[in-house]
Order: sequence, then structure tokens, then C-alpha cells
Amino acid sequence: MPVTPPSKPGPAGPGPVLQVDDLSVLLGGLPVLRGITLTVRGGEAVALLGGNGSGKSTLVRSVLGLLPIERGTVSLFGEPLGRFRHWSRVGYVPQRSAAAASGATVAEIVSSGRLSLRRPFLPRSSRDKAAVRDALDLVGMGGRARSDVRELSGGQQQRVLIARALAGEPELLVLDEPTAGVDLEHQHLLADVISARVSAGLAVVVVLHEIGPLTPLLDRGVILREGRVVAQGTLDEIGPVRAHAAHDHTGHELTGPERPGGLLGGAVERG
Repeated sequence: MPVTPPSKPGPAGPGPVLQVDDLSVLLGGLPVLRGITLTVRGGEAVALLGGNGSGKSTLVRSVLGLLPIERGTVSLFGEPLGRFRHWSRVGYVPQRSAAAASGATVAEIVSSGRLSLRRPFLPRSSRDKAAVRDALDLVGMGGRARSDVRELSGGQQQRVLIARALAGEPELLVLDEPTAGVDLEHQHLLADVISARVSAGLAVVVVLHEIGPLTPLLDRGVILREGRVVAQGTLDEIGPVRAHAAHDHTGHELTGPERPGGLLGGAVERG
């Protein structure tokens, strides 16, 4: 009997892609997130804003199951986080990744974004290969597919990680400081790529310190300070609060690697 590749559930319905209610997180016994409530729907781009230590990165890692939750609930595509298994529907671009030190090629790193869509031990299909090529072309790295990722600049490595997330054709894309170390030209490229995907229904949650070229694609901003939401709304609505929050350097936040497993298992496929 032929083995068929795994398939995603149908497209997300009208309900939220991501729902967070009264979320609180402790790290080292210290409160890092306090009563966070957030809703993100398909076709919506939401920025998490705030100064260093405000809780932005801890929030995205918590909603992806990479950090334990002290109180509250998280749902992905209407399913409680603890029971959610369709991780192929979620793309995640962390601030840092061990992939940059792996010695893998660019194509191998990006191909790993397709692993959750395939049966174990089966070769890559023509669709897998096409998705990898398309993702690399989208981020302007099509000509570097065979390059060792260690040969790339920090900004180029970041673009490879974004391509890895896009190769999985996610319905929710979570990016943690995707413009850090990326020159202005490629920040504009990233904005164009994400904007096209949002128009097609992709939900985006992006952690930012400075908004820059991503401004036109953002529907809403959520400002955190000391682990609490202090304002949310359109960028115009939260403008005065955002100007002050960008210079905050308070609170506690995780700075080391996430716990192993989940979306950061580190799998890289050779060949």
C-alpha cells in the first residue's frame, strides 16, 4: 500500500489563530509575564513592542510551548496549547539558532522547514523541493542554496531562517526580532514578503524593538512593559506610549536558549 504524506487540517475558520487569556509566566521564580490577553486572526499582522526585558520574547516562546505557563490559557487554531499537534501550521523564526553553527548548507537548513509535512525516511518530493526554492527566492537567497551557512553574514543567516519558516507554508508566522542585524534593503525585502503572505491570509506575530520598514504591513501593535500589556491598537493609537516604551530597560526576560524540543528540535536534513 503506498504511503501518503501527512496533510494539514483545512484552513483556519473565522475564529482566532492565536488566543491568549490571562497568561502569566515565572522564570527563576520571578514574574516575567503578568495577565497577558491577546487575540490574533488570520490575515492580521501584530507587532509586540517594548523595551528590553519587557517580556516580548518570553511571550512568543510561551505561546509556542517552549516555556512553561504559570497561569492562564493559550489556544492555537482553536485548540488548547497542551493538545495542539499540528505544528506544520506554525512557522517560527527565533532570534538565534544553532543552525548557524551546524555546517549545513543553506538548502539543508531551509529544507528542514518541510520535515513536519513528510513521512519519516521518505525522500523529498518535487513539491518539497519547489517550496524550498520558492522560499529562498522570496528572501533573495536563491543563489546561495549550496553555501555553507557559516559563510553567511548575520543578516543573511537571518534571511535563511525566515526562508525555513516560509518553506513549511505556515498559517501563523512568529518572528522574534527578524530585522536585527539585517540591512535596510533587506528589511524592505522582508516587509514585502510578509505583506504578500498576510494579504493571502497568513497571521503574523512579530517581536520588534524598532518598527522601521515593517510599519505599513502592521495592523496592530501591542506594547509590553514589565510583563504587562500597557497599550494596544493601531500604530497611530499607541504612538505616544510606544515612543516612551522603546526606551524602557526594565523587568526580567529569558536570554538563553529555549528548552529543547517542539519547533526548535534542530533537525537538519543532509543531501
